[in-house]
Amino acid sequence: MRIPVPRSLAGQLFAMQVVLVAAIVAGCALFAFFTDRSQAEEAARLQSKATAAAAARSPSVIEAARSADPSPRLQPYAEALRKATGVDFVVIMAPDGTRWTHPEPGQIGKTYLGHIGPALRGKVYSETYVGTLGSSVRTVIPVYDGKKITGLVSAGITIQEISQQARKQVTALLGVAGAALALGGIGTYVINARLRRHTHGMNAAELSHMHDYHQAALHAVREGLMMLDGQRRIALFNDGARELLGLDDDAVGRPVAELGLPAPLMGALLASEPRVDEVHLTADRVIVVNTSPVVGTKQRGTVVTLRDHTELQALSGELDSERGFTQALRSQAHEAANRLHTVVSLIELGRADEAVDFATAELELAQDLTDRVVGAVGEPVLAALLLGKTAQANERGVELVITEDSRIDDRVLPPSLPARDLVTILGNLIDNAVDAASEAATGWGGDPPGPGPVSGRPLRARVAVTAHADHDELLLRVADSGAGIDPADADEVFRRGWSTHGAGRGLGLALVKQAAHRSRGTVTLAQGPDGGAEFTVRLPLHTAEVPA
Repeated sequence: MRIPVPRSLAGQLFAMQVVLVAAIVAGCALFAFFTDRSQAEEAARLQSKATAAAAARSPSVIEAARSADPSPRLQPYAEALRKATGVDFVVIMAPDGTRWTHPEPGQIGKTYLGHIGPALRGKVYSETYVGTLGSSVRTVIPVYDGKKITGLVSAGITIQEISQQARKQVTALLGVAGAALALGGIGTYVINARLRRHTHGMNAAELSHMHDYHQAALHAVREGLMMLDGQRRIALFNDGARELLGLDDDAVGRPVAELGLPAPLMGALLASEPRVDEVHLTADRVIVVNTSPVVGTKQRGTVVTLRDHTELQALSGELDSERGFTQALRSQAHEAANRLHTVVSLIELGRADEAVDFATAELELAQDLTDRVVGAVGEPVLAALLLGKTAQANERGVELVITEDSRIDDRVLPPSLPARDLVTILGNLIDNAVDAASEAATGWGGDPPGPGPVSGRPLRARVAVTAHADHDELLLRVADSGAGIDPADADEVFRRGWSTHGAGRGLGLALVKQAAHRSRGTVTLAQGPDGGAEFTVRLPLHTAEVPA
């Protein structure tokens, strides 16, 4: 028959603890039994020795030993002494071993069973011997009449009596041991019932498998996952969180406040209330943060999920640029249609020469803009960006010019400097500059500015772009004719959420600084030559590194 084994870890621990407690109690009981028996035998030996010594020194015994028939006088004395001291027998005998007394009168006159040699030599001798009453612990002491041994006294207690005393002690001990076992079993059951609730009734193998699955799932999730304990220390994190926050292997157990994260992000991680889809910037990334407190009787910690939106934000910026290009092309297509109708109308009126002159002038303006941009910037991505931004600025009545010292030859920029980061940096700077210049121009004149030089109307707003690359450094500078930025806000402008346009804005310059930081570059703010803000970005061309 197979003994059933508890399935759950708590049940296995309970069974193991019960067996352990039972084994300890049984061992203690056996040890106590043998110890008590040994102590009982020693106590019987001392008691028999004291009884025999008292009889051997009794004057009545010494006097009776001189008579011809000591038994009638010694038998009553021996029985009275036996009953008074609690021993099982007191035997007084002649030096040759003939009994003068015995608890069983029929044994009087017979030879004593046991060793009397040491006593005849004057020694007190104790032994365990099987006599007429069974096995007993006995002591033999000589009786002296002067210096002569005239008799011997033997007193003893049977082993049966000793065992009976030991059994009484062991019975009491077993009662205490049983109570201890019951109390230990109840305590163990209570503890394991609580353990069963915490382990959900799973056994050790299932818990081990769950831990393996947990670790595999934790590190398989591409999103960052981090768990904080009640003291806001890192309890665990996966590979995604390690990459997004730049955590070290020894980050477990460290407080969040010691990680050196940006203050807004740290505030979100330390908040007691949940946070949903909050966008935060680190030095290199745009991160969407969600936090969910783990709350029981008290707050036990926080679960944090992190999503990397760096690439998505860059794509969003590119999409915004594409939308701007589309709007500019739509506007230009509309204006081109007007010009074409003008040319056709001039031809219908028979004024062909004037139609040719008008069309040639428009083509020269468009070609001159393209030649100026492409001649200064040979890098295709930047050239396309500048052409599109020029068209957008023109539609808003802002003149976007490429300065004379701009020069970027094709294939000068290394692969380690991604075109997407250049689009992020230059595109956001130009957008902000066009906004600032357009707002300042509208404020000056009271009416929106005209469409630009293509229509022949003068512009009252200006944005100057410098793009220059040498062997060691790429310089991108954007200056506008806007109202400028207060020097006291020089550091705040790069903080996410800072904007003069209200809520929901203020991410562009933060992304510019982040992209520059990724390429190991710098961003500085100064006052431009036209009175507005001037942002200068410097990117090293040989040491630029981009995180994977």
